Amino acid sequence: MTTRISRDELAARIARDIPEGSYVNLGIGAPTLVSNFLPRDQEIILHTENGMLGMGEEPAPGQVDPDLINAGKLPVTELPGASYFHHADSFGMMRGGHVDVCVLGAFQVSERGDLANWSTGAPGSVPAVGGAMDLAVGAKQVFVMTDLLGKDGTSKLVAACSYPLTGVRCVTRVYTDHAVFDVGESGFVIRELFADNTRESLQALTGLTLTEPTPIEGAS
Repeated sequence: MTTRISRDELAARIARDIPEGSYVNLGIGAPTLVSNFLPRDQEIILHTENGMLGMGEEPAPGQVDPDLINAGKLPVTELPGASYFHHADSFGMMRGGHVDVCVLGAFQVSERGDLANWSTGAPGSVPAVGGAMDLAVGAKQVFVMTDLLGKDGTSKLVAACSYPLTGVRCVTRVYTDHAVFDVGESGFVIRELFADNTRESLQALTGLTLTEPTPIEGAS
């Protein structure tokens, strides 16, 4: 029985939900994969925390420009019309509500949309939250891209976060390798199931009460 989809499949799924004309920030790690699946016939402008607008997909082997990197220090490409600006201006864009969508990784997301994605609290872990906090509270929509289960087999969807928070009630939607969830008023709402997963199987994995969208009256 197949219960998971791949990182690339998940990145492609997220890319389909980003509206044309959006200004988008892709967080460090797996979210950067989304850049490889954005439609070429639509204008979607990628923003980097270190001061770039117009980022493209990952560079092909042998095509790396060492002067073009994202906030995670990974090589990137530029699209025609790309621009560069001061780090402070980049944060002003994030904090000022000028980013339409950000895609972030997560250690935990709570039922009410709290996000913990910068530290597990373990000794020697990342010393500061960085720009993730600004994106979490400044972006108009916060998408989370993560595996449903951690390496220890515990759910990353939780009733309440036990790790240090990045933002409170900030997450719009969670994309996992098992399913897509919206954050509703009463907890997680299953938006789409992947592979052989069911509501019951996901409830067993997460230990949470999950709901499904209420059908629209008259819809086929």
